[in-house]
Amino acid sequence: MNKRVIPILDHRQAPSASTAGVIAPVAMAPTGWLTDSLGRPLHDLRISVTDRCNFRCVYCMPKDVFDKQYQFLPHSDLLTFEELTRVAAQFVAHGVRKIRLTGGEPLLRKNIETLIAMLAALRTPDGEPVDLTLTTNGTLLKQKAQALKAAGLRRVTVSLDSLDDESFRRMNDVDFPVARVLEGIDAAHAAGLGPVKINMVVKKGVNDDQILPMARHFKGTPAILRFIEYMDVGSSNGWRMDEVLPSSEVVRRISAEMPLQVADPNYTGETAERWRYVDGGGEIGVISSVTQAFCQDCSRARLSTEGKVYTCLFASEGHDLRSLLRNGASDAEMAGAIAALWGQRGDRYSELRSAMQAAPARKVEMSYIGG
Repeated sequence: MNKRVIPILDHRQAPSASTAGVIAPVAMAPTGWLTDSLGRPLHDLRISVTDRCNFRCVYCMPKDVFDKQYQFLPHSDLLTFEELTRVAAQFVAHGVRKIRLTGGEPLLRKNIETLIAMLAALRTPDGEPVDLTLTTNGTLLKQKAQALKAAGLRRVTVSLDSLDDESFRRMNDVDFPVARVLEGIDAAHAAGLGPVKINMVVKKGVNDDQILPMARHFKGTPAILRFIEYMDVGSSNGWRMDEVLPSSEVVRRISAEMPLQVADPNYTGETAERWRYVDGGGEIGVISSVTQAFCQDCSRARLSTEGKVYTCLFASEGHDLRSLLRNGASDAEMAGAIAALWGQRGDRYSELRSAMQAAPARKVEMSYIGG
């Protein structure tokens, strides 16, 4: 057999502050526009608000690694809502227009609505509110949807890998029923948190039989279904190339029954390639990080829950902002640190993946930094 296998290491801890990259606090005034070493602008900020999750999905937080003895970050290590908002404000001053809250499972963070209200008050250099969104597994969405909307959240994305209850319970590995996630999606629509996006990670031989049932279920609804290629994020999910189902095959299967046509992107750097149903029944998206890398347009920075900046989803090291925050750095020094970090960014892991198969780097876990 000709399988490409990624070796697995059991990294119990995210990189510590002592090993994280140090950023020099050189003061500067933001100009509202930053580009990295490859000319890519800073446009999106993803903020992980917790490293905890109530699921144990096999491709993200497998139970044999994230067990009862796993040491999650202590609360004192996490950035406060005030600290998160202060950092976000500097990113917005540099040109960020979209902020996505992630986790772990972000709705597990106590009083998350308070943080949402604080971030919703931020304004871009031209006076516009930021596009504030959140990704969730949907388990708490039914209870929280109205409060999230009232706090200022614009939209939600829900992770859902199967409509088959047995398959879904097996994939989340905590026996959680799919019906309760669907109730959460309905509640989000009713609260005005739409269009709700549904993210399905497709793992060949595990849940690819759910592609058509998912497409049929969400076709003609306000939801936008997106299929994500199974990625080698982190070092705990046992990723293998032969378990990746190319997005082209997803599109082929759906279009054979429900014809699709390609649609224009909403903006440069959008992760999903858009496809519309020919009969007007809505759209789907495919995210092809493995087979069709989109590094050349990547405009996303990621902030971990305890204040490290990661310039790539597949990064092995973060850059510590918490030390600056808690050691008296001014806003101008924070802005200068962010500008210096983004200016030297040259990440393009997905484009280089094949060349690195023989010696994969240790990568930050998705559960720690978000998707």
